[in-house]
Amino acid sequence: MAKYIFVTGGVVSSLGKGIISSSIGKLLQARGYSITIQKFDPYINIDPGTLNPYEHGECYVTVDGMETDLDLGHYERFTGIRTTRDNSVTTGRIYKTVIDRERHGDYLGKTIQVVPHITDEIKRRMLRKPLPEEACVGDEALSLRKQKKEEPVDFIITEVGGTIGDIESAPFMEAIRQLRWELGKDALNVHLTYVPYLKAAGELKTKPTQHSVKEMQGMGIQPDILILRTEKHLSDGVRQKVASFCNVDLECVVQSEDMPSIYDVPVSMQQQGLDAAILRKFQIPVGETPALGPWRDFLDRMHKAEKIVTIGLVGKYDLQDAYKSIREALVHAGIYNDRKVKLVFVNSEGITPENVAQKLTGLDGVVICPGFGQRGIEGKIIAAQYTRENNIPTFGICLGMQMMVIEFARNVLGFKDANSAEMAETAHNVIDLMESQKAVTNMGGTMRLGAYDCRLKPDSKAYKAYEGSSLVISNDSDDLIIAERHRHRYEFNDSFRADYEKAGMQIVGENPESGLAEIVEIPSHRWYVGAQFHPEYSSTVLKPHPLFMDFIRNIIG
Repeated sequence: MAKYIFVTGGVVSSLGKGIISSSIGKLLQARGYSITIQKFDPYINIDPGTLNPYEHGECYVTVDGMETDLDLGHYERFTGIRTTRDNSVTTGRIYKTVIDRERHGDYLGKTIQVVPHITDEIKRRMLRKPLPEEACVGDEALSLRKQKKEEPVDFIITEVGGTIGDIESAPFMEAIRQLRWELGKDALNVHLTYVPYLKAAGELKTKPTQHSVKEMQGMGIQPDILILRTEKHLSDGVRQKVASFCNVDLECVVQSEDMPSIYDVPVSMQQQGLDAAILRKFQIPVGETPALGPWRDFLDRMHKAEKIVTIGLVGKYDLQDAYKSIREALVHAGIYNDRKVKLVFVNSEGITPENVAQKLTGLDGVVICPGFGQRGIEGKIIAAQYTRENNIPTFGICLGMQMMVIEFARNVLGFKDANSAEMAETAHNVIDLMESQKAVTNMGGTMRLGAYDCRLKPDSKAYKAYEGSSLVISNDSDDLIIAERHRHRYEFNDSFRADYEKAGMQIVGENPESGLAEIVEIPSHRWYVGAQFHPEYSSTVLKPHPLFMDFIRNIIG
């Protein structure tokens, strides 16, 4: 029977529940256990697909096409698991399922209430149990089929977004309370809180943690393990005080100090015995402490790297989390090339033909970032022209690739009005709406989403980069097919393909079924590659993405 770990947070948000959940998963994997991690978000949106990145950071896409919270990216990067739509749940999806079932007649005329109907649906998803066949409605049909195919796992880690005491989180806390009672020793709660340091007093204050735990106890939940987020090292006396006032064993009070990197956190947690404490709580033999060899090798390379490569991120969101997966993929590739990657954000709204040289000076390479909408696209086009003409290694991702295509049309093909149909209707819409999308009016979850196949052209930079990669799904003779994740509605307009290839921009990757362009590159350029998909989603700590690896390798080569 699976064991259930619920990860909650108190005092303030953004303490790093996602990193802690990922670290727990990684440490249990290192002990030979199978795991999965899921995120429950209290907002009423069906998914974060329509949210501005300033609200919740980047929107992460799973292989089966679900738009999810960025924490699922951490889960995948740390553990190597592949998440699906069933690993991301919002209040909106919970209520939609219950309302759909009520309309379907599944509740036999009963009055639908938060308790038990909403909490029962939360519990069902936390336990990863399928709906009955006859109750399957809406997107639950797909979910049911996938859940039936799932292999059982040893541990299910469930992170609940928000903070204890939030009105939105109350049904989730009630569901956890009920499950703790029903599952008994097969469930535990890991609670993450904040221990602030008051500089004027020169003291660390544990009262916020005490209040947070008291709030949980008032909901009927006793935390089993406390993880104290802190900027200063906590003495054993502070930990003992927290243990005493919060009814938690001293060995189960773990501190999460600021680390040089998020990838140091699993090692720190292991050194403090977090995984051992979890196993003891579940009455599972602890055994020997895993060596974490490949992970420590990664950290060793990271800490030893001294040479720096400076990469410019050209985009419109001046926010670190807006391009989280891209940033991490660049860091991974840099470390495996024994380089520290210094990332410089360049706001595309401020780029003009007059200042582009000054804006991009000192950069070893440039990433033209993804996004949606009109804002900042002209700056991306100007940056793409500058890097193309000055032979600067350039990587365009999704909308970034499309801006490279538009720039080439305007300045090489001579189509001065070239544009995307997303921005303006012209005689040269080199980026156009897919036929299947022209009748779509809804915004959320209606794009080309999830993993699609891509056939690579032999002798291209992309082909050489992917050779031998775990992302290759077919390699018969010269036919190299990969699978990558998408999140877009507009595509390269194939009616202009001959013009591009004659002028020097090649379509080196395409979908084998639809023929849609997936990768473009200029062979004569040092490294000028655009991908319609999002390669950053597939980069993990132990398996850096081949395109990012080749990008960095070319820069330092």
